[in-house]
Amino acid sequence: MKMTILAMSLLSAALAGAAFAGPAAAADMPGVTDTTIKIGNTNPYSGPASAYGTIGKTIDAYFRKVNAEGGINGRTIEFISYDDGYSPPKTVEQTRKLVESDNVAVVFQGLGTPTNSAVHKYLNSKKVPQLFVATGATKWGDPENYPWTIGWQPNYQSEGRIYAKYLLEEKPDAKIAILYQNDDYGKDYVQGLKDGLGDKASSMIVAEESYETSDPTVDSQVINLKSSGADVFFNVATPKFAAQAIRKVAELGWEPLHLLNNVSNSPGAVLEPAGLENSTGIISAFYHMDPTDSQWADHPGYKEWLAFMDEYYPDGDKKSTFTVFGYLAAQTMEHVLRQAGDDLSRENIMKQAASIQDLELGMLLPGIKINTGPSDYFPIEQMQMARFNGTNWELFGEIISGEIGS
Repeated sequence: MKMTILAMSLLSAALAGAAFAGPAAAADMPGVTDTTIKIGNTNPYSGPASAYGTIGKTIDAYFRKVNAEGGINGRTIEFISYDDGYSPPKTVEQTRKLVESDNVAVVFQGLGTPTNSAVHKYLNSKKVPQLFVATGATKWGDPENYPWTIGWQPNYQSEGRIYAKYLLEEKPDAKIAILYQNDDYGKDYVQGLKDGLGDKASSMIVAEESYETSDPTVDSQVINLKSSGADVFFNVATPKFAAQAIRKVAELGWEPLHLLNNVSNSPGAVLEPAGLENSTGIISAFYHMDPTDSQWADHPGYKEWLAFMDEYYPDGDKKSTFTVFGYLAAQTMEHVLRQAGDDLSRENIMKQAASIQDLELGMLLPGIKINTGPSDYFPIEQMQMARFNGTNWELFGEIISGEIGS
């Protein structure tokens, strides 16, 4: 699938104090002309993680919005998004096409830990910005070894430590069973939980079961985890498998304290398919607003997002947090392009992506800001706990920082 073409322009004035005295020469700006800039993307519009395809569609819609509003500085953006089916070999093929055939300026919001891992070294060797990848693996925050790759959402290890902190305070004698995807994504969450539990990890974690993305179901894994006698279930799975696990837990009559990783806490994409009654009481962590939560109804940021959805993505799921995710990520990319001014060289775009200061976006939870620096490639490092009440998520507690070393 190829999603085209979005238009957007770039701010005429270069950023004050920029490292470049004037705009870079056209030859130094791959994917950029006087009138266009190409942004590349891969997304699983099909396959086991196809629920995330909504993110790519939302990004497409957002850039169409910016274009319809006049663009920035006369440049239109071609947003070229290919379906990789959440298959690393396909991601390699499509990313090479984006870079070597489509000649994109940057690759933006490629989704998935295994898929981004497959093109990590390639994009860095080509010095192509791999911006705001749609995965929270800790490896995306390594500017010393991979200076052309930067994350966006809170990293999985930090989120795992947040759950550990919650358990140590609320259920210190817990017996924990973990379901996780057998890749860097799943292992990062498990490592974060273990790090957060510290010396108690070995006694509190009583069972671990992994799954492959090629597995048809995770039913057998959930059955094994229940048999461990655990009273806490840590569900580290992408949407399809997370929903399966939620349903199976209910079928088995197992009633553990259920912790669900952030990447699968969408009411529309996960909890409804799993059954809202089966999802009641699940705990997760958030950094952006839940669009089903009525407390945001009069919030300016929510109203702006809703107007965007109504006009530019009317077929999109307004109950899905994935539409919020794509919207916020696209706003971050827009911010970077504006900040880059007329110097749209890959070097300057990357520099600006690593120079974001206290960026507040309307659908982020109040108090959460985006910050990056030359040695800080983790844009969002704060979250807040929430419990699903059968209709929407209810936030509780304070904003928690899960900051990790640079």
